[in-house]
Amino acid sequence: MSTTHKLRLGPLPRIENIKLTFACPASLKTDLDRYAALHTQTYGEAVDAAALIPHMLEAFMARDRGFHRKGRTATTATKASN
Repeated sequence: MSTTHKLRLGPLPRIENIKLTFACPASLKTDLDRYAALHTQTYGEAVDAAALIPHMLEAFMARDRGFHRKGRTATTATKASN
């Protein structure tokens, strides 16, 4: 079954990975697995939840204005003190 709707997380780019381990609630793992299945169906390339997590986190952080505002402030303060 094909869908014409695009997901917020588009096709995954090829990147170098570093392995991290984390714990999450079972309900989140279920949702991640569902998202992975929908992503596979939408883009035609098999992907599992573990492959999606870094891209989801990166997208989340890229859109977090508070994070970027604090990051610029910290960088500016560090440069000013040197």
